[in-house]
Amino acid sequence: MSIAAHVVSMLALPDLIVRRYLEDLTNDDLLVRPYANMNHIAWQLGHLIASENSHVNQVFPDSMPALPAEFAAKHSNETAASDERSRFYTKSEYINLMGEQRNGSIAVLKELTDEQLSRPSPESLRYFGPTVSSIFAGESAHWMMHAGQWAVVRRKLGKPPLF
Repeated sequence: MSIAAHVVSMLALPDLIVRRYLEDLTNDDLLVRPYANMNHIAWQLGHLIASENSHVNQVFPDSMPALPAEFAAKHSNETAASDERSRFYTKSEYINLMGEQRNGSIAVLKELTDEQLSRPSPESLRYFGPTVSSIFAGESAHWMMHAGQWAVVRRKLGKPPLF
């Protein structure tokens, strides 16, 4: 199995979990915080989508689908405290953007050789790991880490555990 194929398979589990956790939530549910001063799901989704776009574009400039204007700014650290529904996207819009970005990541991955994926990662992204493949694999961990907080929101809302 190539490195790219392995990383693509690693991205499947977070996709499944994220989609299942969001499946029965409303747009208003996305604004529920797991605990005071923690980020709500809407902000986290935007952060994750913008991050994946940024990470891949840092390694391979202009390789990812464009995000709506001001999308990253609407999900910056400065906006994390907002609970105003109008400042965030709908669940459907987040899911569509999430899919577009993930498809973009996978399209880039599928064009890369094992040699290219084994090259050193940019210093700015070294926290994901030492190689280019680490950047892509790191998206799996990043999405799973945030989705863990969504399990708490789901329980807070009286939703059943899914996994």
